[in-house]
Amino acid sequence: MQKFPMTAEGLARLEEELKHLKSVERPAIIRSIAEARSHGDLSENAEYHAARERQSFIEGRVAELETIISAAEVIDISRLSGSNVMFGARVTVVDVDTDEEKTFQLVGAHESDIKVGRLSISSPLARALLGKKKGDSVEVPAPGGSKTYEITQVAFA
Repeated sequence: MQKFPMTAEGLARLEEELKHLKSVERPAIIRSIAEARSHGDLSENAEYHAARERQSFIEGRVAELETIISAAEVIDISRLSGSNVMFGARVTVVDVDTDEEKTFQLVGAHESDIKVGRLSISSPLARALLGKKKGDSVEVPAPGGSKTYEITQVAFA
C-alpha cells in the first residue's frame, strides 16, 4: 500500500472532516431521504434523487478519507531543521520577474491548500525547491512560460 506523507495538523484536519461526515452529514442525509420518500412517487421526486446523490457523494468521500488516513505517514516537522528545503519547511520565494514574494509550507498532497500557503510536495514548484537552500534560484515550467524564483528564506515551524 502506498504511504502518503502528511503533517500531524493535516491528518487532524482529515480526521475532523471524516468525523463530521459520519456524525453530522450522514444522519442528516438519511433524514432527508426518509422525508423525501414520504412524499410518494420516487420516480419523479427531485428531492429524493438529490438526497440520494448527496448520500453517494458523502459515502464516496468517507471511503476516500478512510483510505488516505489509513495510509498516512505522519512526519513530525517539529524535529526537522536545517538550511535545505524539505517536507514541512516554510519556504519564502521571490518571483524574479515581478518581485512578488510568496511563502509556502511544503505538505502532503492530501492536505495542500494553496489559498492558505500549503503547497503540495508533488507540485512542480515544490519538486523544484526540494534540496535547495536560501539564495538558490529555481526555474519552474508553467503554461505561460518558465518562471524563475529565488529562495529568500527556509524555516521549520
